[in-house]
Amino acid sequence: MSRPVLIVMVLVMVAVAASGTTFYLVQVNVPATPEMSEEQRITRENFFGTSKELPPIEKGQEMRPRW
Repeated sequence: MSRPVLIVMVLVMVAVAASGTTFYLVQVNVPATPEMSEEQRITRENFFGTSKELPPIEKGQEMRPRW
């Protein structure tokens, strides 16, 4: 076996091992979707806003910022 073929085979094996390890670690670290505490939910709503739908646009109202 020539040296370039051996180097390529070693690099392929290292890449496969790294991909397998990454896949395994990602599967292990997936959280079980923990619920937010009430304090965290309030803080999130204050920062990002609520998830309620926006009020409908009034007739003739323009869609532009109020600067």
